[in-house]
Amino acid sequence: MISFVVPAHNEAPLLPRTLAGIHAAARFAARPYELIVVDDASTDATASVAAEAGARVVSVDRRQIAAARNAGARAAAGKILVFVDADTLVPAETLCAALAALEAGRVGGGARVVFDGPLPRYVAPLLWLILALYRFAGLVPGCFIFCTREAFERAGGFDETVYASEEVLFARALRRAGRTVLLRERTITSGRKLRTHHWRELFGTLWRIARRGRAGVQSRELLDVWYAPRRPDPAGDARRGAQR
Repeated sequence: MISFVVPAHNEAPLLPRTLAGIHAAARFAARPYELIVVDDASTDATASVAAEAGARVVSVDRRQIAAARNAGARAAAGKILVFVDADTLVPAETLCAALAALEAGRVGGGARVVFDGPLPRYVAPLLWLILALYRFAGLVPGCFIFCTREAFERAGGFDETVYASEEVLFARALRRAGRTVLLRERTITSGRKLRTHHWRELFGTLWRIARRGRAGVQSRELLDVWYAPRRPDPAGDARRGAQR
C-alpha cells in the first residue's frame, strides 16, 4: 500500500486540489493507498477540508515541517511513503514513474519541479541551475519525496533539529540507505513565495543561512520566508498549475 503524507499549516485554500490530484493519480496507478494530512497547528479549516476530501487527519502542534512529516509517517500503514506538500500537484505519470523506480530497486527519490502562475524573470534560469545541482548532488526537492518504509526508517526520518533544509538532510541519509533518483517527470508546486517576497528577501535569507551553516536552520529566527504569516498571493490561491 502507498501512504501519502501531506503536512499542512493553514492550507485550506490550496488543499482540495492537492488532495484531489493525489486521489486521481493513485487511482490511475491502480494501487491501494491511504491519504494522511498532518494538520500542524492550523487556525483555519485545514482539518475539515482534509476530512471532507477523504483524508485521515493527524493533528500536531509543532510548526515544523520535519516533525509533521515524521508524525504522518508514524501514522502510516503503507510500505511506500510519498510526502507531498499541501500546495503541490502530483500528475499520474509522475506517481507511476516513482513506483516504477522503486520496483526497479531504487529506495526513493523526487521529481522535477515547475511552479504555477506568473513568476519573476530571474526564476527560470535559477530553477534550472538548482535542479542541475540537485541532480548532481543526488538531492530531491522537498515538495514531492517518495521512499520505501524500510529506507525511511534506515534514514532515521526527517531531522527534527532543523526548521528548514530538512529535505536536503533526508536525501543525504536516504542515499546512504540505497540508490535514489530524481525523476524527469514533474510535479507542479505553488510559486507564491517567489511572488510574495522580493528577490532581496529570498537571497538575503539564503545568504544568512549559508553564513551560519546548520545553526541557521536550527531555529525559526532567520526563517520568516517559511514561518512568518503568509502574504496574499497576487496570483490568487485559486490559480493552480493545471495537471497535464
